[in-house]
Amino acid sequence: VQLQASGGGLVQAGGSLRLSCAASGRSFSNYGKGWFRQAPGKEREFVAGISWSGDNTHYADSVKGRFTISRDNAKNAVSLQMNSLKPEDTAVYYCAASSPFGAAVRTTHQASRWGQGTLVTVSS
Repeated sequence: VQLQASGGGLVQAGGSLRLSCAASGRSFSNYGKGWFRQAPGKEREFVAGISWSGDNTHYADSVKGRFTISRDNAKNAVSLQMNSLKPEDTAVYYCAASSPFGAAVRTTHQASRWGQGTLVTVSS
């Protein structure tokens, strides 16, 4: 049972990237989901979360208005569209799942599954 994150890369400031997280081995289509990131020397921090139904989303203040989380339960996937990227967005990004019919994942303690991480580097 794995969550596979993909879509990271190197982008210039002001650019965009789209991260995707797909599940293999079992279905997490009805789990609460979230994205977190961890920069070198810093703790893992919340970025965005989405409830199992997709009706509720939450964002860290630092990414509001720039990032959008979405999910496609039919494809067992969650995505993070990142626009207007800044050098301070540079980090390894992780997707997370909580529980069946769960709320948006907003803290590391809520997560029961983690993806392996994908590196996003934003150059100035």
